Amino acid sequence: MAKVISGFVKLQCKGGQANPAPPIGPALGSKGVNIMEFCKQFNARTQDKPGKVLPVLITVYSDKSFDFIIKTPPAAIQLMELAKVKNGSKEPNRNKVGKVTWEQVEEIAKDKMPDLNCFTLHSAMSMVAGTARSMGLTVDGTAPWEN
Repeated sequence: MAKVISGFVKLQCKGGQANPAPPIGPALGSKGVNIMEFCKQFNARTQDKPGKVLPVLITVYSDKSFDFIIKTPPAAIQLMELAKVKNGSKEPNRNKVGKVTWEQVEEIAKDKMPDLNCFTLHSAMSMVAGTARSMGLTVDGTAPWEN
């Protein structure tokens, strides 16, 4: 017999560094989940990605058990790492804070492909390039599909 789902929790945690402090503790405690059990499992599954911000979708069942899916790091964080900037521009249309190349955009798009809402690499690259522009990063060169 299938378990009855009582809710979902979406969090962003650093890989290998989950602990019961906020925001994890209060979010899971309100659903009745064993917080330490989640932290142990999450840290075990993400020990190869220390310090990277990872989105997690936790499915909570009616018997207080849970499953979770770890997704790929957000495109904005990957772009900031590649451009070597601490944060995006406050006025992205006026002040540019860094540059990325189309090869780097393609690399991020290939990495994020399972989590994005698109079917082709071309559309995934467009989404990542749009994220870069909205952060105040310029994408150098011409897009591969414009050649």
